[in-house]
Amino acid sequence: MTENVWAYRAGVEYLAADLTGYGVEAVDGGIGKVDKHSDEVTDAYLVVDTGVWILGKEVLLPAGLVTSIDHAAQKVYVDRTKEQIKAAPEFRRDEHLGNPDHHGALSTHYLSHLPFGLPPA
Repeated sequence: MTENVWAYRAGVEYLAADLTGYGVEAVDGGIGKVDKHSDEVTDAYLVVDTGVWILGKEVLLPAGLVTSIDHAAQKVYVDRTKEQIKAAPEFRRDEHLGNPDHHGALSTHYLSHLPFGLPPA
């Protein structure tokens, strides 16, 4: 993972792609579909509509969680479990999109699931 969880990892093919509507797969199964995404260098993210999985809520996933994108299958793969994603700080688009405090809370949450809070080598 990149040191900046808000940037795509090297090798992830995201440029010039509209990821809206792509399915999102956690390590243990599907979590929903991309409703919005940003590919800005230091503020890249996915807003995922979880449908019935967690009662129709949206979640904000930092782009650094994305391990790969299969454009043919229209799938985005992330390296967290459904439970880790469900346990993330609640996301409300009108309040939290672009909010640095919320981004900080998400960074802390997702990076805390790594050994010693450090990205894998």
